[in-house]
Amino acid sequence: MAFADTYRGKRVLVTGHTGFKGSWLSEWLLALGADVSGLSLPPDTSPSLFEQLGLADRLKHHLGDIRDLAVVRQVFEEARPEFVFHLAAQPLVRLSYARPVETYATNVLGTVHVLEAVRLAGHPCTVVAVTTDKCYENREWVHGYREEDPLGGHDPYSSSKGAAELVVSAYRRSYFSASGSLVRLASARAGNVVGGGDWALDRIVPDCVRALQRSEPILVRNRTATRPWQHVLEPLSGYLQLGAAMHQAAFDSQPSLTTLCGSFNFGPALGSNRSVAELVQQLLVHWPGTWESRGDPDAAHEARLLNLATDKSFHHLHWQPVWDFPTTIAETVRWYRQGASSPDAALAMTRAQISAYGAAAAEAGLAWAATSP
Repeated sequence: MAFADTYRGKRVLVTGHTGFKGSWLSEWLLALGADVSGLSLPPDTSPSLFEQLGLADRLKHHLGDIRDLAVVRQVFEEARPEFVFHLAAQPLVRLSYARPVETYATNVLGTVHVLEAVRLAGHPCTVVAVTTDKCYENREWVHGYREEDPLGGHDPYSSSKGAAELVVSAYRRSYFSASGSLVRLASARAGNVVGGGDWALDRIVPDCVRALQRSEPILVRNRTATRPWQHVLEPLSGYLQLGAAMHQAAFDSQPSLTTLCGSFNFGPALGSNRSVAELVQQLLVHWPGTWESRGDPDAAHEARLLNLATDKSFHHLHWQPVWDFPTTIAETVRWYRQGASSPDAALAMTRAQISAYGAAAAEAGLAWAATSP
């Protein structure tokens, strides 16, 4: 009965389902009994979690580019989704410096295409558009950013996600805000997720894993940068709870729907705001090795301090993080050391961690994890 059994038998479309977060979300939705469709480019890493989990054979798998409106509309016509989780993106800060046009086209115009397909489909739909914690104008504050803080972004990736937030807001106010609207639309802001099955280049945990697998020192370029590290299941539980809450509020004609159709932060507890050096050191507790600080004088600008305030998600969604920082890193390393050996091991470990996370949430008394009506 997780998420009040909202997703059982429902048609759910995940954009970006071949990516790291999209694969975890697709696996969780399948476990919840959803009829899952996906729209994405092929996986851009080898190995990839999508292929390790064998998801192409277990959901309705559509390859396509969200920069092509005709492709997006065709998939919508076939899938007729009751829920949409829009995760497809160019997700890397440093790559955005090298490919700014691709970054803006994917993250901004791609979001327009998804929301336009929702608008033109003309049937009831609940949409969660996923952006990032980097959508805020970063002032290097020690305190967390709140949903009403100014949007911005120093680099192409961050500013493209700030622009995507403006697109979501404009579509919501222009097309989906009227009483009785068939569409419920919210945005979700999270970032710096870790977890098993992330094989991307230029991300700290996959870089650590590759170095440890080769018995080489981990090379760290920005050891003092602080991030709100969280396991991938943390924001995914927030996305699922946000979608379920909007759906239920619309179904019951609750006045809370106006509040729910907004923006929400999903971040870890304050104790998980740690430096890159602390992350690497905690990882080495579970996988012995060494690391070296290798500053890059030619490196592109990256924020040094960044964290999110999650009061709104706590009060309106009754959501809060479940796993603390040591547990997050321990579970991440366990996936790579025990789950990466074969597809069967990857699937078993992924399912086991989803189950363990849900059990921990239920023990903490979180409503979404209730096991009975």
